[in-house]
Amino acid sequence: MSLSDLSKKEKEKVILRLLIQAPPGEFVNAFDDLCLLIRDEKLMHHLGECAGHQHCQKYYIPLSIDGNAVLLSHHNVVGDYRFFDYQSKLSFKFDLLQNQLKDIQSHGIIQNEMEHLRTVVLCALKLYVNDHYPTGNCNVLRKTVKNKEFLIACIEDHSYETGDYWNGLWKSKWIFQVNPFLTQVTGRIFVQAHFFRGVNLHVEISKDLKESLEVVNQAQLALNFARLVEEQENKFQAAVLEELQELSNEALRRILRRDLPVTRTHIDWQRILSDLNLVMYPKLGYVIYSRSVLCNWII
Repeated sequence: MSLSDLSKKEKEKVILRLLIQAPPGEFVNAFDDLCLLIRDEKLMHHLGECAGHQHCQKYYIPLSIDGNAVLLSHHNVVGDYRFFDYQSKLSFKFDLLQNQLKDIQSHGIIQNEMEHLRTVVLCALKLYVNDHYPTGNCNVLRKTVKNKEFLIACIEDHSYETGDYWNGLWKSKWIFQVNPFLTQVTGRIFVQAHFFRGVNLHVEISKDLKESLEVVNQAQLALNFARLVEEQENKFQAAVLEELQELSNEALRRILRRDLPVTRTHIDWQRILSDLNLVMYPKLGYVIYSRSVLCNWII
């Protein structure tokens, strides 16, 4: 069944699903491809705005406002496709297709002890992120649920190498409520990679965590929290690398008909063939090698 056979409502659902499923860094490419298929500019503009808003929340799209990093997520959505930034105290819309801020408005916040703690935790988290990520970004937000205030820390780093046919994203989220003496931190680490050179391979790995954190004072809490994030993310990274190594070994063993030593060395066959100066004689059915080159290779 093609898109032309679907009703308008069904078609919109399919388009939205395809756009939302676009891997990190590939939303605009997916939108442009769908525009060529749908050929309905008004419909695509509307669906692109809706899907773009959800895409930003899903993958923590980073922005820079007044020199400060802002991560877009569902935790700083204030309704009507708007996001809120604690640092600049601004609310705004973000057009992902145009990569542009729109309808910027001031948005006040309550200055209290929790806001001061949010700032302290953000400073400690920035030190960790700047030390461990090549181009990482982080944000700390406040949220009130049933009269209980929570701090939500978000971390994001990505590498979009479309020219080399791969894109990758690392993100994590950490939530805790400030209680006397002890608080529980819940976290989730998520990694996604997409390889599309000769093969279309999607990799998604995630882990949920729960840890306890001692509460002494604001400064100590912020430092202990940053150390906790560092420890858990380092463990996760080491486990992922070990698992991928084992998966690679297992996959290689399955495609070999017999056990062979694996050197993990790239062989440049084109250079070898060029150096050997092969000359094929079809009638004789054998190859004559350049003696000098062969000697060099044997030595």
